[in-house]
Amino acid sequence: MDRLASQPASDQRVFSTQNGEAEAWEAARKSIVLLRNEGDLLPLKDLNNHINTYRSIGIGFPNVFKQTLYKYQPDNFSGKIVAGENVVVEAINPDSLTEMREKYLLGFVNFVAKRGKFVLVVFGNPKRVQNSSLFERADAILFSPSSDSLHQSLAAQAIFGGCAIDGQMSTKKTRLGFAPPTLVGLDGQLMVDSIRTIVEEGIQAQAFPGAQVLVAKDGMVVFHETYGFQTYDSLQPVSPDDLYDFASVTKVTSTLPALMKLYGEGKFDLDAPLKKYLPFFKNSDKADVTYRQFLAHNGRLKPGIVFWSQAKNEDGSWKRRSFRDHYSRRYPIHITDSLFLFKKYKKKIYKGIRDLPLNEKPGYVYSDLSFILYPKVVERLTGEPLEAYLKQTFYRPLGAFTLTYNPLRNFPKERIEPTERDTFFRRQQIQGTVHDETAAMLGGVSGHAGLFGTAGDLAKLVQLYLNGGEYGGERFISEIAVREFTRCQYCQEGNRRGLGFDKPLIEFDPVKSYVAESASPESFGHSGFTGTFFWADPKYNLLVIFLSNRVYPDRSHNGISGLNIRPRVQQVVYDAMKKP
Repeated sequence: MDRLASQPASDQRVFSTQNGEAEAWEAARKSIVLLRNEGDLLPLKDLNNHINTYRSIGIGFPNVFKQTLYKYQPDNFSGKIVAGENVVVEAINPDSLTEMREKYLLGFVNFVAKRGKFVLVVFGNPKRVQNSSLFERADAILFSPSSDSLHQSLAAQAIFGGCAIDGQMSTKKTRLGFAPPTLVGLDGQLMVDSIRTIVEEGIQAQAFPGAQVLVAKDGMVVFHETYGFQTYDSLQPVSPDDLYDFASVTKVTSTLPALMKLYGEGKFDLDAPLKKYLPFFKNSDKADVTYRQFLAHNGRLKPGIVFWSQAKNEDGSWKRRSFRDHYSRRYPIHITDSLFLFKKYKKKIYKGIRDLPLNEKPGYVYSDLSFILYPKVVERLTGEPLEAYLKQTFYRPLGAFTLTYNPLRNFPKERIEPTERDTFFRRQQIQGTVHDETAAMLGGVSGHAGLFGTAGDLAKLVQLYLNGGEYGGERFISEIAVREFTRCQYCQEGNRRGLGFDKPLIEFDPVKSYVAESASPESFGHSGFTGTFFWADPKYNLLVIFLSNRVYPDRSHNGISGLNIRPRVQQVVYDAMKKP
C-alpha cells in the first residue's frame, strides 16, 4: 500500500477538475424543481431540535444523496419519531417503486404525518407517483430529472440550503454547499497537483503521518482531500470524517464565539477589568487589566504554567493530595485508567494564574492563561455549563455535531487521530483525550485547548464568521461583534492580533509567517500545537483548513513549520484564483 496515496472522499468524488463541470453543475441545479414547500419547510432550519430520518428506495449505490445529507446533520439511527420535531426525508426512484413497496411506504408516511414533517424527493419520472397519496401527504416535494451522483448531491444540498432552488417556487442558499472549483473561479487541477505535492513532501519528511485540506469559497466547499495515514505504520488511511484534537484552535472555536455573542447582546464588556466577571482576581495584579487586552494577548500575562509538574514530589512521585491511582468521589477527574485528579484541583489552577506575576514590560506575549479563565466567564454570564451552552447555542444548530470535548463519549477511537505518545505525564499513547496537559487536568474542557472535530464541521463555524455571524438562515452573532473581534486591536503597538483571532503579520516576513503572503489584512484564523490550522479571508470569501496530527509520535516532529507546509498550501489556493 502506498503510504503517500491520497484517499478518496467518503462520498466518492462527485466533482473533479474537468472542463465544463461548473456548467454541468449549474444545469443540474436549475433542473431540480420545488413542487411544494408548506410552511417554508425547506431549507430545513432549527437543526438543534429536529430529529431527522433519511430513507431511500431505488437510488442505487453509491447513495450520494444520503451521504450528502449526513454532511449537514446525522441520521436518526434509532428511528424514534417525536411529535412536532421529526423530519423524515424519503427519496424514491419511481421505477423501483413496486405496489408492495408503495403500500409499505404509505403506511409509514401516514404514521409520520401525524407526528412530524415529511419531505419527498423524486428522482426520475414523477408521473408514476404524482397521483399517489405520497404526494398528498408530503409537506415538501423536490423533483430531480436524474438520479446520477451530481443530481443526488444537489437535491440533498437543496434540502439544507447548500444551494438555491430557482423557479416558481424558490429557496435561498443558507449553508455551505459542495461544488466544483471552477464554479467559484478556482483552478481545481492546480490545487489538486500542488497541494498534494506539498503535503506529501511533509509526510515523506515525517512532519506528520497524514493530513487533510479543505477549501471553501463563496460558501461552497470546492476541495476536500485526505493524504497519508493516521500513523506511520500505514494501517489506517486518513478519512474526511476523522476527528482531530484542535489544540489552540479551541481558543477561537469554543469560548470565543460565546463571548462574541454576549458582547453583541450587550452582556459582555470588552473594556471591563478582569475582576468584573471574575471577582476571585480582585486583589491580584491582574484585577484591572481589561478583557480586550487579555484577548489580544496584550495583557502582560506569561505564556503558561506547567501545572502537572507542580503536582509532583521531589522524588518524581505524585502528591497524594493531587492524584490517586483509582477513581473516587474526591478524585473523579480521569487522567488515565490509573491516574485520577482531585475534584477541586481547578481552584489551584485559578490560584496559580492569579498569583503568577505579570510581565514587567507591556506588549504582545502569546499566552494560554486568560483563555483558561473564559469558561468561568461564559458560565457566569449564561448560567449554563460551557459545553452545554456551546452545543445548544452554536454547534448543534450549525449541524456541527462532531465539535465536542472528550470525544470518546460519542465517537469510536478509530475515528480520532492519535496525537503524542506521552512519556512524562500520562505515560501512554494519547488518542481521543486532549493532548494539552492542563486541559486534561481541567477534565478535558477548557477555553485554550480540548475541542475536537472534523474539518467539515469546523468549516461550518468558520463560515459563520465569514458570513458576519449568520448561518443556515439564523443569526448567531451580531455583525458588529464579528467585525470587532476579527480586526487588529493594537497594530499601533506592533501587536497583530485580533480578539482571540490571529491576524497576518503587520509586515510580511516569509521566515516568521505561517500565513500565506497573499492573505489580506482583513483575514483571520488560528493554528494549533497538534498540527491544526484554519484561515478565513473575508476579502475573497475564502476559508482554508489544514488538519494533521503532527505531534505523533512525539512533539519533536516540527517539520510542519520548517517546511512552511501551511502557508504554502494556503498560497496555492490564492494562486488558483482565476484572473479576470
